[in-house]
Amino acid sequence: MPLIEFETAAVTREGETQSGDRHLVQPFEGGVLVGVVDGIGHGPEAAEAARVAEETLRENASDPPVELAEKCHERLRRTRGAVLSLASFLARPSTVTWLGVGNVEGLLFRVEGVDGRRRERLLLRAGVLGKNLPSLRSETLPVSPGELLILATDGVQSEFAHDPRILGPLKKVANHIIAWHQKRTDDALVLVARYLGEES
Repeated sequence: MPLIEFETAAVTREGETQSGDRHLVQPFEGGVLVGVVDGIGHGPEAAEAARVAEETLRENASDPPVELAEKCHERLRRTRGAVLSLASFLARPSTVTWLGVGNVEGLLFRVEGVDGRRRERLLLRAGVLGKNLPSLRSETLPVSPGELLILATDGVQSEFAHDPRILGPLKKVANHIIAWHQKRTDDALVLVARYLGEES
């Protein structure tokens, strides 16, 4: 049984043939790494920066998020650079460790009975990997089955976090966020992942 289920939705900036926004969901022993990368700017050079970051993350998925960001920074020095947010889920204990550099929004929607969901927002560090590396610090949180992670690039307006309609099937949620909250002046990508936990 997979540790998470996920869906994505994305659009490329009008006039461009390549997107600078990429995502990854990379399992490793005992966990899974989820990430969204945004190459600086748009077009082929942004797409190349995002590709380099994604490749680096996939190759080192089991590393802690701080180390992953540092490795991306080194690999991205010859590119435009990129920003990203990462979430590393572990089955035992049931935790997520997340980290953000730049402006890829991260939200965790908690499941809390009849009171609905409580949002937790990822603390984003100002910087650009490959250009200026900020002081990095990740945060580790307990997670429960059914809790929802949303990562969205800056082509998505941040008010999506308060949209009461982002509940339901994951593909519907992802498509809704892109349809209603994209800026249309940039590439946009959203990844929606639900933590399932280990099969008992």
